[in-house]
Amino acid sequence: MPFLPSLPETAHLSDLFGQFPRGVAPLMEYTDAVLRDEGELSIAERELIATYTSALNACTFCYGAHRIYAEAFGISEEMIETLVADPDAVEGLDKLKPILRYVQKLNTLPAKIVPADAQAVYDAGWSEEALYEATLVCSLFNMMNRIIEGTGVNFDYAGNEGVHSMNKDAADPASHTYSAYGKRITTE
Repeated sequence: MPFLPSLPETAHLSDLFGQFPRGVAPLMEYTDAVLRDEGELSIAERELIATYTSALNACTFCYGAHRIYAEAFGISEEMIETLVADPDAVEGLDKLKPILRYVQKLNTLPAKIVPADAQAVYDAGWSEEALYEATLVCSLFNMMNRIIEGTGVNFDYAGNEGVHSMNKDAADPASHTYSAYGKRITTE
């Protein structure tokens, strides 16, 4: 049950942002910049980091939503499930594993990050830009997860995946923007 009485019993982020639109537009523009702009990390890798961060935080809504995006951009369901269960067991993400370890530590023990954590990312062939991008994604989803959990948004995409915009007929993940989503839900 949501913690805000004005939200429906099964509340989606759209319900929350529609009810409280202040700041949604710039937040969605920032989300586009972090997840969709050109960068060293691919969109799929950034969506995977968003999914992983949300899993670490046990945010069911964001985990479900961004898992669907990660899959739409080419990450397999099996890879995501393995990552969440045991990051070291994931095959095919060897170069990304140091970034995922960094994200895990940033998410849970940010004050314990040391130069060796960043150096492991660089040793795997990533640049400072890639590390910064991963840091932005993790940080954004720490905030988003807390907005979701703090207000009691409780919609679960498990079993309701058809509701997600990526599962609609002819959905094109490359054409999706968070800014358009923000505009749509705050003007309805």
